[in-house]
Amino acid sequence: MPDIIQLTAKDGSPVSFVDSIIASGGMKDVYFSPDRSYVVAFFRDPQDANARDRLDNIVGVYRQRIFDQPGGDYWKRLFCWPTKIVEARGKLGIVAPTYMSHFFFEHGSRNGDFLGIKGKEKQGKWFASAEHRAKYVDPKELGDWRSHLRICIQIARAVRRMHAAGLAHSDLSYRNVLIDPKDGNACIIDIDGLVVPNKYPPDVIGTPDFIAPEVVATLGMPKDKRCLPRIETDRHALAVLIYMYLLYRHPLRGSKMHHADSDKDDALMMGSGSLFIEHPSDTSNRLNVKAVKRECLPWADVGKMPYTITGPLLRQLFDRAFVEGLHQPHLRPTADDWEQALVKTVDLLQPCSNPNCSQRWYVFDNSTRPTCPFCGTPYRGDLPLLNLYSSRGKGSFLADNHRLMVFTNQYLYPWHASRNVFPNEKLTEEQRKPVGYFVLHGGRWVFVNQRLPDMKDIDEDKPVPIGSMVELIDGKKFLLSAGDGGRLIHVQMVRA
Repeated sequence: MPDIIQLTAKDGSPVSFVDSIIASGGMKDVYFSPDRSYVVAFFRDPQDANARDRLDNIVGVYRQRIFDQPGGDYWKRLFCWPTKIVEARGKLGIVAPTYMSHFFFEHGSRNGDFLGIKGKEKQGKWFASAEHRAKYVDPKELGDWRSHLRICIQIARAVRRMHAAGLAHSDLSYRNVLIDPKDGNACIIDIDGLVVPNKYPPDVIGTPDFIAPEVVATLGMPKDKRCLPRIETDRHALAVLIYMYLLYRHPLRGSKMHHADSDKDDALMMGSGSLFIEHPSDTSNRLNVKAVKRECLPWADVGKMPYTITGPLLRQLFDRAFVEGLHQPHLRPTADDWEQALVKTVDLLQPCSNPNCSQRWYVFDNSTRPTCPFCGTPYRGDLPLLNLYSSRGKGSFLADNHRLMVFTNQYLYPWHASRNVFPNEKLTEEQRKPVGYFVLHGGRWVFVNQRLPDMKDIDEDKPVPIGSMVELIDGKKFLLSAGDGGRLIHVQMVRA
């Protein structure tokens, strides 16, 4: 039976751990606390004064800026942030919360967990590759396309918060992001290497496939000439993560040959010669469908699964990330840009009517004959589409570039009723409650007003009282909320 080691943390609090290594990473060995509520991770190599000062600030002032503010508890779900510093046996260590239970495999791999990953961490790499998903991961672990969008929202939100605090992760990748596709959860880990520009340089340059091109291109240069990880390189890694979690392929790994030497070829493919595999005008890096593994199809076929299936808002950001901003870091979308676009894209989702569809949801493509791109099932019947406008002064409404697809038992929320509310960490409990719902009733699409006191039928100039039901008719206009930012919806019926 392993011994239990008792320690006193740098802040004076007691810490204990079971003297048996449960995991080893690139830099640390990890031990469980006796009750498994936290872990203690010791660095194998000595840490210099700068590294110690960085850790002091990570568990101190930087942690306080995020967690000791109003709403700070929200971030405990999205970060596994170190809480204390310890020393034992001449080694420096950190204390961090144990990952939440949903970040461990419940079923593991296929065929009775033949890989033996049941109970292990859900590293994102298992879910970002079409081959891994098809060959290895148990289907019950995969989730659906809507849950993957939710994962992307949470990653973008967490990165946005880090960057707002002036911090960069430096090694943002599917190795350092745990995800739970079943319920759409995500958590950023390995926080102890955070970069503070002009104060704490990065300890690592990142994980292959997620390192920004300018970093890869300067690896062979003297240290004072290199491009190092920073907020702009995090933005590249974030875009790669989102692309891979939605399309299960890498945005830069195509068929273009840069050099006969495989190492140099890879360095050019990810560095100075990098090219988006779906570049709109340069097709030289398109994937050769005939050369890819069967398990990678249809995802490797960008003709059948183009990035445009993610919808107009995300397509624009992928263009900015992998076309305009690939070699111009200042043009890359911010984490806030991604969060905003992802939230609006969720509102464009339509459930697939095919019960056997693997992805179950798809983005409305603004066509008169919407069809699921994943299984080819067409939509049948009337499909309500709500165009959102918001008040910008008395009697003036402007388009918000925000649309909402309607499906049975879908809810409307306060952030749909007002431009001044956005679904993020700042939502109050009251703002998390739905204000109404949609249902197909007697062959007619209707909206039931549950909590909108100012709702009004604009065309008939009469109120829509709470508890009443109104039919969605093509061209109909309803005011959802009065006052500045209040939303007006214009109903558009798509008849497929």
